[in-house]
Amino acid sequence: MPVRHLLGRDGTQALTQLMQQQPLLAFDFDGTLAPIVMHPDEARVPVEVARQLEHLARRVPVAVITGRQVLDVRHRLGFAPTHIVGNHGAEDEFDGPDPGVVLTLKPFRERADRFEPLLSRVGASIEDKGASIAIHYRLAANPVEARAAIDELLSDLPAGVITEPGKRVVNVLVAGAPDKGDALARLCARYGTSAAFYAGDDTNDEPAFRRAAPGWVTARVGPRLDHSHAGFFLQEQAEMDEALRVMRQALGD
Repeated sequence: MPVRHLLGRDGTQALTQLMQQQPLLAFDFDGTLAPIVMHPDEARVPVEVARQLEHLARRVPVAVITGRQVLDVRHRLGFAPTHIVGNHGAEDEFDGPDPGVVLTLKPFRERADRFEPLLSRVGASIEDKGASIAIHYRLAANPVEARAAIDELLSDLPAGVITEPGKRVVNVLVAGAPDKGDALARLCARYGTSAAFYAGDDTNDEPAFRRAAPGWVTARVGPRLDHSHAGFFLQEQAEMDEALRVMRQALGD
């Protein structure tokens, strides 16, 4: 079934009902809370969105579950969330990344170091985040050439290492490492809630959408995709502000 617009009648009704259950509110960062930008270092949550989240965090637990490292994303938020999970679910801000995950990536890390000059020449860059590695090519003048170089790097993966494509990025992960669905379930247990909201915009958000229990609300940010497991969609990141307003209104804030 095609997903429905979160700001339509069904979506606002679902949000209103969910907020009565004091849910966990969880969000991806890039493309969800913050607009996608050409230079990742420039990504920030818009001031008004941060203000809405700050108000919500006073009433219910608010979490950010991101592919970035925790220390990277924290200063980009503009508000203090209840909890941050980084590295696609594999790095908890209190517990840190699983040392076994970091160690499993060591052979690939060494291979990537050897490929770095080639990748640099085609406009790709390697971001080592400890519990995952991202290979970016958003700034490549020739994305096809850049992707070919990346594919060469990825042609011989060490045991236990997998890849996941994203928006002009390839994520290098450890098979079986906690994903965003695991993080969402873990946070619900930690904060003692049986209800949750999750919004994200990319492939690595699908585990969280799939993990959602009946009655939870999930939203894919961006063009509607019938194959997504999200229950609703937002047309673009700019609509997040209105969705947060609906949540606050449901709380009587």
